[in-house]
Amino acid sequence: MAGPVKRSVTIAGHATSLSLEPIFWTALEEAAATDGLPLSALVARIDAVRVQAQDAANLASAIRVWLFERARAAANCD
Repeated sequence: MAGPVKRSVTIAGHATSLSLEPIFWTALEEAAATDGLPLSALVARIDAVRVQAQDAANLASAIRVWLFERARAAANCD
């Protein structure tokens, strides 16, 4: 299992560094493509939901949770 990979993503005009394991980067890229969004736009959407939460997690954790919830919802639809 590979360790986290750091990448820069622009959110609201600001570069933000994110560290995610390669499997999460791949899943995030696939989700963005499926939704017809640039990766940065999808990350911005996830971030917008994250900052509204009472106990806001860090962005990398929020992305992992979002991806898990998306996969679980897809599995329940099958």
